[in-house]
Amino acid sequence: MAEDEAQRPPEGEPAATDAALVDGGRSDVGPQDVDDEPAEQAAEPDDGPISLDPLDAIPDGELPIEQLVGERPLEAMAPMRRPSALLGTFVTGGVMGAAEVVPGFSGGTVALVAGIYERLIANIRQGARTLSLLIRARPRDAWHALLLIDWLFLIVLGVGMLGVLFTVVGPLRELLETRPMEMSSVFLGLVLGAAVIAGRRLREGRGRHFLVVVAAAAVSFIGLGFSPGTIEDPNLLLIVAGGAIAVTAWILPGVSGSFLLLILGLYPTVVTAAADRDLGILILFAIGCLLGLAAFSTFLNWLLARAHDLVLAALIGLMVGSVRVLWPWPSEAGVGGSAELGAPVGTEAFLALALALAAFSLVYMGGLSASAVQRYRASWAERRELRQAEREHG
Repeated sequence: MAEDEAQRPPEGEPAATDAALVDGGRSDVGPQDVDDEPAEQAAEPDDGPISLDPLDAIPDGELPIEQLVGERPLEAMAPMRRPSALLGTFVTGGVMGAAEVVPGFSGGTVALVAGIYERLIANIRQGARTLSLLIRARPRDAWHALLLIDWLFLIVLGVGMLGVLFTVVGPLRELLETRPMEMSSVFLGLVLGAAVIAGRRLREGRGRHFLVVVAAAAVSFIGLGFSPGTIEDPNLLLIVAGGAIAVTAWILPGVSGSFLLLILGLYPTVVTAAADRDLGILILFAIGCLLGLAAFSTFLNWLLARAHDLVLAALIGLMVGSVRVLWPWPSEAGVGGSAELGAPVGTEAFLALALALAAFSLVYMGGLSASAVQRYRASWAERRELRQAEREHG
């Protein structure tokens, strides 16, 4: 009796079977007295796939707006609704369309001077972001990202470009062929004036970015001196790559898409395909343009968000270096007709200088006026917010 009481566990302590379960299911009383199912369920590993994409942790349609926009601040994506701003965008689009006709003159230069460059890049990048979300099978987030694009701004800009391309391109090309020296002088002044205006947009430390401007100008000047060749029978991948490279000229100041195609040796192929309506080559070229635009706008958008002034200084250098193509006295007739540079003949120098100075003054004064209007609008909006705050607080 005493031995039985000694072997009996004290009150409040678990029995041998319970203690065995706590220790992992091992027991000396036999497997039939132990329930191992809870232990087996706890030990089962999670066989689900491990995702390296952080977006997979967020349900589709619930992505925060900061991730829908990406690198650019929300201010750059604010819709443009003022009639005066839309009219200016339409005119800017027209000038950009005319600029694409001239070798060495880029639509990106016009956008930079007009103050819409960062807005344009941000909206193009937003389109690439939308496509990326769609590829990742996030249709709701892709729709939300699509709604953040300022479609009115892009449509007005595109209509202005196409309108000029269909109406002014003929007379402009005729002037480039019949009056090459005069037209070169005008565009030379426009580009130099644009470079000065862009330099005023540097936010801080203008002196320390001078070396960046010089280096980019040297690279552009030397690169534009390469003699173009021709590839007789380019393969399909080369056509796609040519489209991806050439489209960067649309958003890079001082770089001409037609001149890049000349350097790559694809200019005759693309022009002939456009004239003959060769849909095979044109579709491949368009695919390259879309890929290049999405990739390069993403990269440029990322750079502008992290090193705004450094990128702007490099763009200014590209613009300055492009004067090699716009020099009024090339060795061959026509704007950008040759990579070699000639010297002025007779009294042409005075006329060219006068035209260049007039174009420079036009761009410079226009840039100053645009900056003054932007400052006035900013101060007016600030005063309006202060008055509204005073009324709310009595």
